[in-house]
Amino acid sequence: MLAGLASVREKIIIKLTKLNSEDIRCKCICPPYKDVEGQIYKQNVSLKDCNCLHVVEPMPVEGKDVEAYCLRCECKYEERSSGTIKVTIIMYLSILGMLLLYMVYLTLLEPMLKRRLFGHSQLIQSDDDVGDQQPFANAHNVLSRSHSRPNMLNKVEHAQQRWRRQVQEQRKSVFDRHVVLS
Repeated sequence: MLAGLASVREKIIIKLTKLNSEDIRCKCICPPYKDVEGQIYKQNVSLKDCNCLHVVEPMPVEGKDVEAYCLRCECKYEERSSGTIKVTIIMYLSILGMLLLYMVYLTLLEPMLKRRLFGHSQLIQSDDDVGDQQPFANAHNVLSRSHSRPNMLNKVEHAQQRWRRQVQEQRKSVFDRHVVLS
């Protein structure tokens, strides 16, 4: 029974070591030396072993050139948290997904709901009809009569309609009257 617990303990330690070794590494950047091209070497080693002699394998030079080659190499110990990176990526993708769903709602579902609420004829207007008529002039009246919608949604819809009227008036001022607001 103790032997079984020891083997389980060893497996856990091996897994933790394996996970930990992926988050730490030593990276040596070695510039060109004589006829050897510059290279980047990476190894999963501890902080105390983060030097050219432990990381650069196979050693591209031999004999007395090893010390001169290693002096030119710059070795850095790097740690990262893969857990934090994974959480950040998941959060980013979640926010991106929510924005995508919201875009689908705005482009597909909202026009269908407005057609049902306001009637199909009010939403369709050609560019010729954009005179003194307001495209959603009676939207507030329709919304105020609607008891099925919550009060906050009515306020938001009213503000949206007011904004649309202001934009329409600005377009009329700029394009019809050639007046720019200052």
